[in-house]
Amino acid sequence: MSNSFPAPHQSSRDLILASGSRYRQELLARLQLNFSVIVPAIDESPAVGEAPRTLAERLALAKAAAVAARHPEAVVIGSDQAATVDGRDIVGKPGSHERAVAQLQAASGRAMEFHTAVAVVCAATGFREVVTVPTTVRFRSLSDELIESYLRAETPYDCAGAAKCEGLGAVLLEAIDGPDPSALIGLPLIALCQMLVRAGIDVLPGIAP
Repeated sequence: MSNSFPAPHQSSRDLILASGSRYRQELLARLQLNFSVIVPAIDESPAVGEAPRTLAERLALAKAAAVAARHPEAVVIGSDQAATVDGRDIVGKPGSHERAVAQLQAASGRAMEFHTAVAVVCAATGFREVVTVPTTVRFRSLSDELIESYLRAETPYDCAGAAKCEGLGAVLLEAIDGPDPSALIGLPLIALCQMLVRAGIDVLPGIAP
């Protein structure tokens, strides 16, 4: 899969997003950079006993490295996100209504911790960097009726934790605590901007590496 996203200014190297996520594509488009999308084929299964932050970093780097191996002159972005409820059990994308109900019931009145990793790789220059941005999401006490109403209205089955904070999911939440709101959606733009500059991408003239 490969798509192009034209923008007003051109980076010094080709930029590739190694992700099929429409959320990450929309977030990267906010930076007004020319980029293409290539979806890497990697095994995203967690290792036994793997910590959520370690999992997110490993997969973000694996996605970027897999695409960079085929496009060595390009700067490649990979990203991944892992979540836990009260620090226990990794929460993934529900994929179905039943799993989404179970995730939200488990999150009711509790805190869900998101670890969003972003990796930037350029094989030609040897650049390789990964950063993880944490976000804590506190949920209200959720009735079964509220959960059902929300899921029927928004069907967030492709979102870890089954709640879109940028949409109707806001009604489920008490608070969000984190340094970058874009990290929760799937791509931490604040960290990414500095990483891209260090990798040789001209995000905006005047930004120091």
